[in-house]
Amino acid sequence: MSTLTRAGGWLFAAVFVASVGCSKPEGSAAETPTTSARSSGAPVAAPAPHMKEYADPPADRIGVLAPGTGIPVGQKVPDVHARDLEGKDVSLSSLYTKGPILLAFYRGGWCPYCSAENHALATAYAEYQRRGVTPVTVSVDTPDAEARTKATYAIPFPVLSDSDATMIEAFHVVNKVDDAMLAKMKGFGVDLERASGKTHHEIAIPSLFLVDRTGVVRWAHSDPDFKVRPSTAQILAAIDAAKITGR
Repeated sequence: MSTLTRAGGWLFAAVFVASVGCSKPEGSAAETPTTSARSSGAPVAAPAPHMKEYADPPADRIGVLAPGTGIPVGQKVPDVHARDLEGKDVSLSSLYTKGPILLAFYRGGWCPYCSAENHALATAYAEYQRRGVTPVTVSVDTPDAEARTKATYAIPFPVLSDSDATMIEAFHVVNKVDDAMLAKMKGFGVDLERASGKTHHEIAIPSLFLVDRTGVVRWAHSDPDFKVRPSTAQILAAIDAAKITGR
């Protein structure tokens, strides 16, 4: 178990109740569009339900991997596999060899901050395309659950199911949920075993990896505080600074 997996546990416990306890059930009124979506400069689509606005990290935290997590800049990513929405096997190399990808690990479709991030990525999709970069989002949710997320937030890019936690383990972004927190989550209606179809009780630490078409990480960011995530403007600036292009 990594250092952050242990350290992330207490942080997860400290802030989970405030976030999930305030999330709205299916069919409730939509939240306000996120700062990240607004900062893209693109037209903001009508926000979907389940979203809670997250904070932008300070400038000195952008592009920083939390201790014990992630694959650092300059290293090649492992050719791990996940599943698409039809349950078919997808290798990571089959995605990045077509052009650079922004690999975004998120906790699950039940997380309102992750929903806001998915919405922000979808809203700014044209900006990523303009730079030749394709976002790819990953969680431990089953393909069926991922399909609901994709449909709910009108996501135009690949959404992958890593229900075995193979990919999040390979990228060292695992948050192991302990029994006490698992029980609290169930009290809020979040059933991790149902969401993933597995009993490992692992979810992803929110993280981003810009991977070029040779499989090398060109920019990376992770933070165990799931309420803090880079804005669209911050991500696009990082891509521009990396001078990465799919063209």
